[in-house]
Formats: sequence, structure tokens, C-alpha cells
Amino acid sequence: MKIVKILNNNVVVVQQGSKDEQIIMGRGIAFQKRCGDSIDHSKIEKIFARQNNPLFDHFVELIQQIPLNVLLTCDRIVNYARQQLGPLQESLFISLADHCFGALERKRNGIVLHNRLLWETQHLYPNEYQVAVVALQIIEQRLGVTLQLDEAGFITLHFVTAQLKGDMQEVTQVTRLIQEMLNLVKYHLSIDYDDKSFIYQRFVTHLKFFAQRCLAHTQIISEESELTETVHNQYPLAWSAAELVGKHLSQHYQHHIQPEELLFLTLHIEKLRKEAQ
Repeated sequence: MKIVKILNNNVVVVQQGSKDEQIIMGRGIAFQKRCGDSIDHSKIEKIFARQNNPLFDHFVELIQQIPLNVLLTCDRIVNYARQQLGPLQESLFISLADHCFGALERKRNGIVLHNRLLWETQHLYPNEYQVAVVALQIIEQRLGVTLQLDEAGFITLHFVTAQLKGDMQEVTQVTRLIQEMLNLVKYHLSIDYDDKSFIYQRFVTHLKFFAQRCLAHTQIISEESELTETVHNQYPLAWSAAELVGKHLSQHYQHHIQPEELLFLTLHIEKLRKEAQ
């Protein structure tokens, strides 16, 4: 692999033949090197391939500002997150490195950024949040900086973004909408949620994909069936709560809930209502 660009002493862009460019990271990998030189493979600590990645050029710019120890710490966090959460988009490494570098700079300058969605994030994405808490521990162990729990909430949303294949703005909107729907059902039926229960977690998962469809204005084309009428008659309280959610979506998000969506929403709500009795 030949060096085509030196970003700093620890990061170079390389290319091998006609293959795509790659970013290679390693301590001192560019020391006393020039463009056209080969790299010392023993110094490679992280490889980031272009592979038609639209964020590659942005990362080339970003990486010149971020110290190598921060980049390698974020790589450790991403690897841990994949072990705990499963497949995550490659773009997570870029977005997480960008966020963590900003968080460290804010900490250094005494700037506190409060996370207004922290409570929602903790309760809607408990698995991702626990991984984010470990991420703060990794940052403290490797970089000697203690970040506040608000940052765990922000990092959680980066994980969720990498799962949902959306962007941070979309995930934030989805999170807010899920909480709105949960509150509508909770106060309409005067129930309390057990956020550790399997039924509650299934409901949140249903709402997560439901909220995505709503915000994308994606409709499930369906017609009323005999089952719809049966559910309506058999579970009137849950049905009324589902209708309230539908009215909220129509008024505030211009999403008109379909009969099939109303049916499944009612069934989930009924299970929650019974569990809360």
C-alpha cells in the first residue's frame, strides 16, 4: 500500500493499485514518510475503507483535528457496542468520534450540555444506554476524563441511529414521538408502566417502527376486517387509547392511521392495560 496523502503523523490515506483509498491509523505511521512511500504494516491500528462510503471525505477532514488516542478509544467503544448490540452501520465510528471529540472539548472548556431526552433515552433504549454507560467508563479509563451521564444519553442515540439506518435528527424525532404516544396511553388509561417487562419492551419496539413510518409518511394500505370490529368491541378501553394516538398523529404529524395499524396498536395497549391491573 502506497501513501497518497499524509493527514498527520498518525494518519495517512493509502491506495493499493486500483483499489479504493483507505485511511490507516497508527502511532507514528507517517513519521519520516512521504507520498508514494510504503507503510509499515506493524504500525497499523485501525483501517477505514472508502468502499463508496459518502462520509469518507468528511472523515478525512475530521480526522485531522482528532487526536489518535480519541480515535482509538472510539474504535474500542464501537467494537464493544457491536458485541453487545449486534450489527451497526460503519458510519457509527465517524459520528461517535466527532461527538466524543466535541464532548471532550466541552469538558475542557467547562461547558455543560444538558440532555433534555435523557430520561426518555434511558427508558426507551435500556440496552443501548447501558452500552453507552460502559462507553463513558472506557473514555475515563483510556483518556482520564469523566463525562457526565447526559453524554451517555447522546451516545445512546448514536447507537440507535446506527441500528435504524437513519440520521440523528430522525432518531431524536422518533424518540420524542414514542414518548408522546406512551404518555397519551398512560394518562388516558391511568396506568403505570413496568419498563422492565417483556410486554412493555415489545410495545416500545412496535412504537419505534410505527413512529419511523409515521415520520416518513409511509402508509400501510389496509381495509377494515371482521377482526377489526371484534377487537373494537372486545377491548373498548384499549381501542379508545389507540384512537387517541391516531388523532394525535393526524393533528400533529399529518399521519392518518390505517385500520390495521389501529388494530395492532389496540392489541399491544390491551396487553399493557391487563399487565397494569
